Amino acid sequence: MKLNEYILEIEKFLKDYLEKTHMDTYVLGLSGGVDSSLCACLALNAVGRERLKVIMMPINSNPADLNDAMKLATLKDLDYIVVDATETYNQYVSDMKKAGVFLSRDTLSNLKARIRMCILYAYAQEHRGLVIGTDNKDERFTGYFTKHGDGACDILPIAHLLKEEVVKASKLVGVPTELAERVPTAGLFEGQTDEGQMGVAYKDLDAYLKGKRVKKEVEERILYLNRISAHKRDATPMPIDFDRD
Repeated sequence: MKLNEYILEIEKFLKDYLEKTHMDTYVLGLSGGVDSSLCACLALNAVGRERLKVIMMPINSNPADLNDAMKLATLKDLDYIVVDATETYNQYVSDMKKAGVFLSRDTLSNLKARIRMCILYAYAQEHRGLVIGTDNKDERFTGYFTKHGDGACDILPIAHLLKEEVVKASKLVGVPTELAERVPTAGLFEGQTDEGQMGVAYKDLDAYLKGKRVKKEVEERILYLNRISAHKRDATPMPIDFDRD
């Protein structure tokens, strides 16, 4: 199947699922990155402006991220709001410090993602909505998402697309080139990039997931990330069922 044909399949999937669940809207967190930009365009094409609610959620963020999100929102005439959760985040950190708990950089990054998740679901509940997840195939395989943060969602439209396919698809649905080709970053801290945190380049991940050969050390890193993140993809573990007499 060609990519443009698969795009139509995703849009039909989004439209059909909203109807199947008898919900009114989709809710999406728009970061300015290519994954959320693609998901916004797909959902817009699938269900229209009135049934897509978009939220931008800066938390001590680089202003460029919000500017990029605004570019797409303006271009596509999206129905959006901005919720600056910086004070909420700072209060969490302050409360933890008062309790004698000093959070590491990674924990602080995950805290941001989980605060955003709370905002998304609160907004979704007010609009009888389903939250759209933006994780792609690379991120799912390596576990590059926050458990109960950006990994918490009701539907994953681009879960089977490699990063290079996300970039190509975004251009096909009208995402500006400068957004489609932006250096992938979650904006969690200054200078943060996806590839820097994962320790592997997307081009190598894409190649590996397509069954191509990569350097041994690259393969080992990819498999390591997959192994240690298995709990993020698995269903919540439970003991054997209680056998009542």
